[in-house]
Amino acid sequence: MSSDNIVFQVATWLIPLVIAIVLHEISHGWVANAFGDPTARRKRRLSLNPIRHIDPVGTIVLPLILAVSGAPVFGWAKPVPVVARRLRNPRFHMILVALAGPGMNLLLALVGALAWAGLRWLQPPEGLGWDFLLLNVANFMIINVSLAIFNMLPIPPFDGGHVVEGLLPRPLALHYARLARFGFPLLFLLLVVLPMANVHIVSAIIGPPIRLLLRLLGLPLD
Repeated sequence: MSSDNIVFQVATWLIPLVIAIVLHEISHGWVANAFGDPTARRKRRLSLNPIRHIDPVGTIVLPLILAVSGAPVFGWAKPVPVVARRLRNPRFHMILVALAGPGMNLLLALVGALAWAGLRWLQPPEGLGWDFLLLNVANFMIINVSLAIFNMLPIPPFDGGHVVEGLLPRPLALHYARLARFGFPLLFLLLVVLPMANVHIVSAIIGPPIRLLLRLLGLPLD
């Protein structure tokens, strides 16, 4: 097997993606449990076992298609259940629950940056095993930074949408929350329909901060 092999390429994206999105979801449950909502814990969704969190489409099928096609790789896991009314301070604590996912991804990106710096310092010899490890670490950083920024888009039901909802006055927050039913159709429009017409709104918004963070973490993008 060579580094150009499709199985090799898919593995270097899929492995870090599964780790990133599973820990993203678990972190929501950890914070919710700390603030009074044990729903995720009682449903055994705080497990590190990826099988409990994998969404067949969002965790496997879509990322594989994107990896094979050479497009940016992203995905999602089964959302960890959170019941806002069980939180001790539903509005404020729900903001913290929402921020936990992107926060976890930024923490993982920092861990990846430390691993990347260590590997570059070791100057490993050329070889398929080292290539696989380096690509996994680099993609791990890219995926975690991308997930953190992407999930902060202020579109319900994404994490950024929950943050905006918690910051708005209650009457406006109720109206804003109703937009959640249009969240995924809007995302499909932004990520699929408009790019087909050569209109890349999402890339224009999240691309610059993603590239800036990756450079700050020491990942060369050239």
